[in-house]
Amino acid sequence: MENLKLLAAQQAMEYVQNDMVIGLGTGSTTSFFIDLLGEKLQAGVLEKIVGVPTSEKTADRARALEIPLISMTQAVDVARTPGWLDLVVDGADEVDPQLNMIKGLGRALLREKFVEVHTQNLVIIVDETKMVSRLGTNVPLPVEILPFETDLSIGWLGSLGCQAELWVESDGSPVVTDNGNFLALCRFDNGISAPYDLARRMAERPGIIEHGLFLNMASRVVVATKDGIRVLAATEISKSGGTS
Repeated sequence: MENLKLLAAQQAMEYVQNDMVIGLGTGSTTSFFIDLLGEKLQAGVLEKIVGVPTSEKTADRARALEIPLISMTQAVDVARTPGWLDLVVDGADEVDPQLNMIKGLGRALLREKFVEVHTQNLVIIVDETKMVSRLGTNVPLPVEILPFETDLSIGWLGSLGCQAELWVESDGSPVVTDNGNFLALCRFDNGISAPYDLARRMAERPGIIEHGLFLNMASRVVVATKDGIRVLAATEISKSGGTS
């Protein structure tokens, strides 16, 4: 599986050019991309690239590889298209035939989404096990919640047709995000039947900071399979109405 992640990351490097401002995602697959980017910068194969990290963990890895970093505020001023990052590369926990995604099991969904709404070129890199016919089939949906009256937020999430629980560490303490919030995990027995409606309902609920549904955001999904690389483009998906 690690080989497939590396293959996906190598394919994503094809979209990188000099003088880019690149959003750097969080997670095991994206780590391969960050390593490759650092290697090419240090070797002089690429130059004048700066990154915008989506988590403290990603920032630490990028600094160790001497990848220059800037904030999102700085990025929107220096990108070639003002207000938009040139490229963002990230992974996903699940991807459906419409290229909608569940993300956030790397504990960085809020910052990932904040960065990724600032690009028109979001490249998602996954191995073939992440492709599903319906979101929520294999993984829970992570939801970032306010660390205040968390039982009420968990109870409300459970009313949406899922089994909701607070995400805890091995010692029983709540998982805390880089933003100081808690995370809930929502498990749907038969997957998520109406992701857009679910996203709307969660967005309207006080105490729910952000959810891990990334809908209509990916430009391309690079899928590494045992038989090679598949690149799914959002423009082609919208024309066909889905994937075969």
